[in-house]
Amino acid sequence: MWRRRNAAELPLVIGHRGASAIETENTVGAFARARADGADGVELDVMTCATGELVVFHDDDLQRLAGRPERIADTPFAVLRAATLAAGARIPTLDEVFEACGPEMLVNVELKIPSHGRTPLAPLVDAVAASVGRARAESRVLVSSFHPWAVRAWMRRSPGVPAGLLFERESPLPLRRAWAAAWLRPQALNPELVLCSAPRVAAWHRRGYLVNVWTVDDPAALASCRRMGVDGVITNDPARARAALANAA
Repeated sequence: MWRRRNAAELPLVIGHRGASAIETENTVGAFARARADGADGVELDVMTCATGELVVFHDDDLQRLAGRPERIADTPFAVLRAATLAAGARIPTLDEVFEACGPEMLVNVELKIPSHGRTPLAPLVDAVAASVGRARAESRVLVSSFHPWAVRAWMRRSPGVPAGLLFERESPLPLRRAWAAAWLRPQALNPELVLCSAPRVAAWHRRGYLVNVWTVDDPAALASCRRMGVDGVITNDPARARAALANAA
């Protein structure tokens, strides 16, 4: 479960978009590889497409991974499904990803809000809640977002499923300092690694938050995370991250 780790425990190892250093990110293959490589869980991105299906994809459009201009929010699922990603992979639904992860892996679902236009939160939140329910995954899911209003919408919709607030160095100061956490009171904070230090992690823990740090691949950075006492590390290569954490002093 998503919980505080004690001093004798390693941080949880969470595959960033699956084992994305090895397989195409956010695909069934990436999540299956993370499971095979012993990850405790995976992190993934979800958004709704033009026909309402819940797809697992990070970018606003297909350009980077498929060399096509279509925007996810404006494109029917049948067209998205037909798009060929790197290494011949396809865009999965959240239901398919839950199946690939099996009944035990933790799943951090990030609610993606397109950078252009105004997207209502309710359809996305409701679709995620329905998928989590079909998978009977309530006890192992953490739903996060960079957008405080999306976190709030999730907490109101599914108060029994933990929520997390994401923040990064490039965010405006109020978001970068996670000031919204005091208002939202999510179960977890998911900061970018560069924003973490031992005093900050300790302060977040004192306030009752789990701390899951992203994206951590370098062995020295993983060792630092272990010394800081973070609860989870989000990494592109779960097998190598677990080995580095086990060998860290």
